[in-house]
Amino acid sequence: MAKLHYPLCILFLLLSFSPSLQQQTFLHPSDVLSLHDLRTSLQGLPGSKFFSSWDFSNGDPCTTFTGVVCSRDDENPSSQVLRVSVLTLGTGLTDSPGLTGTLPESICNLTYLSVLVLYPGQVTGSIPSSLGSSLRRLRLLSLTNNLLTGPVPDSLAGLADLHTLDLSNNQLSGPIPPSLFLPSSPNLKVLILSNNGGLTGEIPAGFSTSQILHLDLTHNSIYGELPMLPATLRYLSVAQNNMCGTLETAFAGTTIPDLEFLDLSMNAISGQIPSHVFYLPSLTSIFLDRNNFTGTITVPASKTPISWTVIDLSHNGISGQIPAGLASAGALYLNSNRFIGSVPDRVVQSIYSGQMATFYAQHNFLTEFPTQPDPLPDSVALCLSYNCMVLPLAGANCPMNGGPLQSRPQEQCISIASTGGD
Repeated sequence: MAKLHYPLCILFLLLSFSPSLQQQTFLHPSDVLSLHDLRTSLQGLPGSKFFSSWDFSNGDPCTTFTGVVCSRDDENPSSQVLRVSVLTLGTGLTDSPGLTGTLPESICNLTYLSVLVLYPGQVTGSIPSSLGSSLRRLRLLSLTNNLLTGPVPDSLAGLADLHTLDLSNNQLSGPIPPSLFLPSSPNLKVLILSNNGGLTGEIPAGFSTSQILHLDLTHNSIYGELPMLPATLRYLSVAQNNMCGTLETAFAGTTIPDLEFLDLSMNAISGQIPSHVFYLPSLTSIFLDRNNFTGTITVPASKTPISWTVIDLSHNGISGQIPAGLASAGALYLNSNRFIGSVPDRVVQSIYSGQMATFYAQHNFLTEFPTQPDPLPDSVALCLSYNCMVLPLAGANCPMNGGPLQSRPQEQCISIASTGGD
């Protein structure tokens, strides 16, 4: 027997006026069709059981389908019609193989969605271009750890309620849509585009005046100078890109009182590190390693010093004395620079007390590490190899890639002493 195919409007009327259903809630037919398309376009990888509950012939999608949450129409709360408001595709469990296939354009017909999550898998293809113009209620969009390609859709900038956008760990390419930082996206606070590799262009100028809290662009091909940081910022990572220029513009604005995490490592940023980087009251993690920074650094040495979890300034061209104010860092990486002179007493005391658990200063031009009568705590990692001193503690705690466990040749030390480390 041939199956009957009702037009969408007729199906809706049948459901609405059926006496047996008048007192029951039911999912809007357009949402049912969209879920059908999703089930056709996506499949579980071998071992996945995610779609085992998606039985359209027996069961209510709102109560039996894994990953589907429905809500009443908030504009008509007395209606029996339900709409899909939350859709999580996959389980996110570490032992789950995830999904494969593509995202169909018809996902954009789920117009009541406020949360759309695609957990790690092997979903390919592009992000539906009309997603942003159709899903106007979205607050969270997360499509991470898949194989998505193509650009970040410009239409996403039109989502006025969007708070979090996470498209990390895919294969996206092209520029960051400048409109993401414009007033059309007033509620966007978290933007994660890391580990795509192909995202290019400069960070849009609108970033400086946005209300963004968290920006992660790690491991892409972003270039240019870092623009002025917005005062609302709490987390910034632009590590492993092609950033250049200096940091003068980035920290030229008003203070950034809530910035806690800063990672600009593995770029080509040059010039002197602005001193006020070390004065930011909430900043606990600083990664500026593997750049082209030069000059000396100034760090506060107040009676109530800032306590940092980690500071990594390694693999640059920074010169001069090690500031005593760095003694309050839990882990301090200064290796492969041009530091001279003696390690400050405050830093040494912090190491021996166990407050500073890691101090790597190998491959510099340091001349002294004042030893203490007490033994070094077993928990401390200390490396001072390849400096202009007799190694006080042999360097047994140096990392495997720390270089030769010996002092620097005397002629190099004489040369650097004559220039003051510059």
